[in-house]
Amino acid sequence: MKQVFTEDAAVEQPAIALLSELGWHTYDAYHEFDAGASPLGRDSMGEVVLLVRLRPALQRLNPGLPAEALELAIQELTRDRSAMNVTFRLGF
Repeated sequence: MKQVFTEDAAVEQPAIALLSELGWHTYDAYHEFDAGASPLGRDSMGEVVLLVRLRPALQRLNPGLPAEALELAIQELTRDRSAMNVTFRLGF
């Protein structure tokens, strides 16, 4: 029998298993919009950061930060990086 290698089998499933072992909760969002609105609170499949979870997590982890600092952190974390160069220069 020929073994088939897929990204799902080689990367996604082992990553999900590891995250589960570490106590993370995982969610299969493949059919997320089949019944209408997303149960994760996303507006589209292109929205990769769950803002409804990010903001409270940042507040919980940084209770002394002013709201403006939290908003700046959210802006930086969600900034569009699609046009960025994937290479970097070493200081040689």
